[in-house]
Amino acid sequence: MLSTAIGRLRFIGFFEGTSFLVLLLIAMPLKYWADFPEAVAVVGALHGGLFVLYILAAIWAAIRHRWSILKLGAACVASVLPFGPFILDRKLLKDEQ
Repeated sequence: MLSTAIGRLRFIGFFEGTSFLVLLLIAMPLKYWADFPEAVAVVGALHGGLFVLYILAAIWAAIRHRWSILKLGAACVASVLPFGPFILDRKLLKDEQ
Protein backbone atom coordinates (compact mmCIF):
# COMPACT_ATOMS: atom_id res chain seq x y z
CA MET A 1 0.00 0.00 0.00
CA LEU A 2 2.77 2.45 0.82
CA SER A 3 4.72 1.66 -2.33
CA THR A 4 2.61 3.91 -4.61
CA ALA A 5 1.69 7.57 -4.43
CA ILE A 6 -2.02 6.73 -4.31
CA GLY A 7 -1.40 4.11 -1.62
CA ARG A 8 0.38 6.69 0.53
CA LEU A 9 -2.42 9.19 -0.07
CA ARG A 10 -5.01 6.61 1.00
CA PHE A 11 -2.96 5.69 4.09
CA ILE A 12 -2.48 9.29 5.20
CA GLY A 13 -6.10 10.10 4.29
CA PHE A 14 -7.36 7.43 6.68
CA PHE A 15 -5.49 8.98 9.61
CA GLU A 16 -6.26 12.57 8.56
CA GLY A 17 -9.97 11.78 8.25
CA THR A 18 -9.99 9.97 11.58
CA SER A 19 -8.20 12.84 13.33
CA PHE A 20 -10.72 15.31 11.88
CA LEU A 21 -13.64 13.26 13.18
CA VAL A 22 -11.99 12.92 16.60
CA LEU A 23 -11.47 16.68 16.64
CA LEU A 24 -15.08 17.41 15.71
CA LEU A 25 -16.87 14.67 17.65
CA ILE A 26 -14.73 14.24 20.75
CA ALA A 27 -12.28 17.11 21.33
CA MET A 28 -14.67 19.98 20.53
CA PRO A 29 -17.46 18.68 22.80
CA LEU A 30 -14.88 18.16 25.56
CA LYS A 31 -13.75 21.75 25.14
CA TYR A 32 -17.20 23.30 25.29
CA TRP A 33 -19.21 20.91 27.45
CA ALA A 34 -16.57 19.61 29.85
CA ASP A 35 -14.37 22.72 29.97
CA PHE A 36 -11.35 20.73 28.78
CA PRO A 37 -9.64 22.87 26.09
CA GLU A 38 -6.45 20.80 26.16
CA ALA A 39 -8.18 18.12 24.09
CA VAL A 40 -8.54 20.53 21.17
CA ALA A 41 -4.95 21.70 21.54
CA VAL A 42 -3.54 18.17 21.32
CA VAL A 43 -5.88 16.73 18.70
CA GLY A 44 -5.85 19.96 16.72
CA ALA A 45 -2.06 19.95 16.48
CA LEU A 46 -2.04 16.30 15.43
CA HIS A 47 -4.75 16.92 12.85
CA GLY A 48 -2.90 19.96 11.49
CA GLY A 49 0.23 17.93 10.88
CA LEU A 50 -1.74 15.15 9.22
CA PHE A 51 -3.59 17.72 7.09
CA VAL A 52 -0.30 19.08 5.76
CA LEU A 53 0.92 15.55 5.00
CA TYR A 54 -2.37 14.80 3.24
CA ILE A 55 -2.12 17.86 1.01
CA LEU A 56 1.50 17.03 0.14
CA ALA A 57 0.55 13.42 -0.62
CA ALA A 58 -2.33 14.62 -2.83
CA ILE A 59 0.01 16.92 -4.75
CA TRP A 60 2.53 14.11 -5.17
CA ALA A 61 -0.18 11.70 -6.38
CA ALA A 62 -1.43 14.35 -8.81
CA ILE A 63 2.07 14.80 -10.23
CA ARG A 64 2.83 11.08 -10.46
CA HIS A 65 -0.51 10.13 -12.02
CA ARG A 66 -1.06 13.29 -14.07
CA TRP A 67 -4.34 14.19 -12.42
CA SER A 68 -6.32 17.11 -13.73
CA ILE A 69 -6.49 20.21 -11.57
CA LEU A 70 -10.14 19.32 -10.85
CA LYS A 71 -9.21 15.92 -9.44
CA LEU A 72 -6.50 17.48 -7.26
CA GLY A 73 -9.01 20.13 -6.17
CA ALA A 74 -11.52 17.42 -5.26
CA ALA A 75 -8.88 15.70 -3.12
CA CYS A 76 -8.15 18.99 -1.34
CA VAL A 77 -11.85 19.73 -0.79
CA ALA A 78 -12.33 16.20 0.56
CA SER A 79 -9.77 16.95 3.25
CA VAL A 80 -11.91 19.69 4.80
CA LEU A 81 -15.21 17.78 4.78
CA PRO A 82 -16.17 15.31 7.50
CA PHE A 83 -15.91 11.81 5.99
CA GLY A 84 -14.43 13.36 2.83
CA PRO A 85 -11.15 11.43 2.90
CA PHE A 86 -13.06 8.16 3.31
CA ILE A 87 -15.26 8.90 0.30
CA LEU A 88 -12.19 9.85 -1.74
CA ASP A 89 -10.45 6.66 -0.55
CA ARG A 90 -13.27 4.56 -1.96
CA LYS A 91 -12.97 6.34 -5.33
CA LEU A 92 -9.18 6.00 -5.36
CA LEU A 93 -9.42 2.30 -4.55
CA LYS A 94 -11.83 1.80 -7.44
CA ASP A 95 -9.55 3.76 -9.79
CA GLU A 96 -6.48 1.85 -8.63
CA GLN A 97 -8.09 -1.52 -9.37
